[in-house]
Amino acid sequence: MYSFSMKACQLLLLLALQIRVAAAQSRTVVNALPVNQVQVAAGLLEGTTAASGIRVFKGVPFAAPPVGKLRWQPPQPVVKWGGVRSAKAFGPRAMQLPLYGDMNFRSAGMSEDCLYLNVWTPAKSARERRPVLVYFYGGGFNAGDASEPRYDGESMARQGIVTVTVNYRLGAFGFLALPALTQESVHHAAGNYGLLDQQAALRWVQQNIAAFGGDPHHVTIAGELAGSVSVSAQVAAPKSRNTFQQAIGESGSLLSADRAPIPLVEAEQAGVAFAALLGTASLEALRALPAQQLLGAAGRPGAPRFRPTVDGYFFTKAPLLAYQAGEQAHVPLLVGWNSQEVDYHSLLGSATPTRENFRAAVQKLYGPHADEVLRRYPATTDADAEQAATDLATDRFTAYATWKWADLHGQTSGQPVYRYLYAHPRPQMVPAMGNATAGLAGGVVQQPATAPKTPLATGAVHSAEIEYALGNLATNKVYAWTAADYQLSKIMQDYFVNFIKTGSPNGVGLPAWPAVNGSPTGQILRLDLPTQAEPEPHRERYEFLNHLNTQ
Repeated sequence: MYSFSMKACQLLLLLALQIRVAAAQSRTVVNALPVNQVQVAAGLLEGTTAASGIRVFKGVPFAAPPVGKLRWQPPQPVVKWGGVRSAKAFGPRAMQLPLYGDMNFRSAGMSEDCLYLNVWTPAKSARERRPVLVYFYGGGFNAGDASEPRYDGESMARQGIVTVTVNYRLGAFGFLALPALTQESVHHAAGNYGLLDQQAALRWVQQNIAAFGGDPHHVTIAGELAGSVSVSAQVAAPKSRNTFQQAIGESGSLLSADRAPIPLVEAEQAGVAFAALLGTASLEALRALPAQQLLGAAGRPGAPRFRPTVDGYFFTKAPLLAYQAGEQAHVPLLVGWNSQEVDYHSLLGSATPTRENFRAAVQKLYGPHADEVLRRYPATTDADAEQAATDLATDRFTAYATWKWADLHGQTSGQPVYRYLYAHPRPQMVPAMGNATAGLAGGVVQQPATAPKTPLATGAVHSAEIEYALGNLATNKVYAWTAADYQLSKIMQDYFVNFIKTGSPNGVGLPAWPAVNGSPTGQILRLDLPTQAEPEPHRERYEFLNHLNTQ
């Protein structure tokens, strides 16, 4: 009896030891990779760790290089690599002309081989399932880069969010359509390659983000201007559904006549005209041309403008019709615009902002509707004319299109829509900037020392909100940020973080932000100091512009 008990104990001890060894081996397998290495579908990546403890992976390929025969093709899968691939530097930016001298790139150069993304993660393991933000840059579909400091993901990652910034093809490389491209396509579609790049990045996130500790079922897409237009496009695109659960748009949508995708036949005609500039109609010859030659042709006076297309594949119908029918992705939406997206020069050019010049510009633009416009943008004095021209220019540029998106999505999605008006002017520039003026893309454009000093904007100019929303004021060395600026940045970032985490921007310590479609007065959140919800101030203007837009 005693012998049997001893054997039983020995067996039990041996079994317990084996279980402990197996568990230790299991833990070893889970944590086998060094902290800066992550295994994705295509291979092993090695990134870096910031001083804050955030792990960073830059220049991660999400599609094959769109070069040679892949020029003007939908993005193709990444070729798997062996060994460890370095992910410590930003990939090349997309081919683009220097349209905005104030853009600030951290990428080493420019190339057609540009389909890379960047990941900032606070997670220490793949088990954490953090919410994910995927951000698309602005630049009018002709410029921009995921490396720009204002989009840096470290600050959002410190708030517990796995943050991704994405490159996509631009201009002629991203949106050219030709009859020959339509004919060779198995989908009988052409153009929209830049939007398809974004879609491919979202699929990459679905497949790989869990390895970075992200939750592929808790993804928010966001962007500013062209990035915001892109978000409105992805929400409308049938094949993008189920790749994200929430959306944020800053200053832009494709729901206005000037930003709406054009019919495929019209895009093909523009492509034929572009090929004629290059002296060839052969698709094979066009694909053989150096990228720089294509870029140069796109910059010539009179060259066609490239824009999204109703191609029958990415867009199966005009997005406006999809939103009207409630066929877009039914997701919560946070969306807004700035109080002074552009100033009166956008409307009046070099003309002095007088009452007479404003009236003449409105008459030229609106003809028989001019008096109706002037009633909604009144100017009884020259001083009034400057503000009225600025308001109309801002509405025409992006405010109306963004309002339309919020209004229509709120009506047909069955999901909450949170709308803001960002109204906080930037502070003075630091003295080292000299005689500089704010550029449209968020940086500065230097002026001759003898040029008149540009007065401070009285409102929030285009793209001014980006660094505030993403917690990146410190990355912008142009402005003399004050404690008030950092206070507003914390408020705005907190709203964004709450929305990304919960689908609602509201949280403890923040002024209440009512959903547009849950408020009888159609309230809007005015982001300034103080920040507060208020009744929508200019609905009559937007409804009137909507009437003109649909005639």
